[in-house]
Amino acid sequence: YFFNFLYDRIFVSKYLIRNNMKKEEENNFAFIDGQNLYKGINGWKLDYHKFLVYLKEKYNVKKAYIHIGFKNQYIDLYTKLQEQGFILNFKPTLQDNKNKDSKISKGNVDVDLAVKTLIWRWKYDKAVLITSDGDFDTLVQYLNNKNKLKIVLSPNKQFCSSLLQIAAGSKIDYIENIKEKVRSGKRKTKQKSTATRRNR
Repeated sequence: YFFNFLYDRIFVSKYLIRNNMKKEEENNFAFIDGQNLYKGINGWKLDYHKFLVYLKEKYNVKKAYIHIGFKNQYIDLYTKLQEQGFILNFKPTLQDNKNKDSKISKGNVDVDLAVKTLIWRWKYDKAVLITSDGDFDTLVQYLNNKNKLKIVLSPNKQFCSSLLQIAAGSKIDYIENIKEKVRSGKRKTKQKSTATRRNR
């Protein structure tokens, strides 16, 4: 009896330790509105590799899905994003009869992103949603109520939907706030300004 009791205690202790370790390192997924992210970055260029590293380190993102319309002329870009570690979920682009240029069916991308976020909710601990689109306010409310929302990252506060901000509450931040960490190119140094002060 004593050895059975001791074995049970050891088993329970190992289970609790394993569970605590899992809680410390969440298995979070990022769901990215590709077109919204691209158009929301104004005046600077996003380094997608740096951005993915930031998502992993800051929010324990294990998988990052970019939902985007497919165009043949961007195959090289798609390949590069996949090599960097993103998982691309393509939707077909539709031809606008009123315009010679093909356009992405934005609604299809939005619906697909929302559906995947919901049906995969058993696979991840919490979702990181990257968009400024107010169409996702209901999805964000649902995730918040179920304690499945980690954060909403909007590319640009100025153009972020107020509906999305209300739905997210305190769980929202803006990519422009971390611009220096995820922008393309080297960070600007202050050597020039220091030299200017010395010459005065």
